[in-house]
Amino acid sequence: MTKKVTKIGNSHGIILDRTLMELAHLKEGDELNLEIHPGGGITLMPVEPARNSEEVSEVIQDIMKRYAKTMKRLA
Repeated sequence: MTKKVTKIGNSHGIILDRTLMELAHLKEGDELNLEIHPGGGITLMPVEPARNSEEVSEVIQDIMKRYAKTMKRLA
């Protein structure tokens, strides 16, 4: 896919259309980590938000509930 750098106000940027946003699982307001490689290549990666212990506990409880039979067999 080819994109063009365009002037946006006093800066320059690349417009990410809706299809590209959906393919990359991005939404407005998401933060991206930008890495510049030797030779000028650029990689953009979504920043994973930090999870608090409550969120982690909820996920673990959900997994334990969904896979209770499997967990019992493995014990």
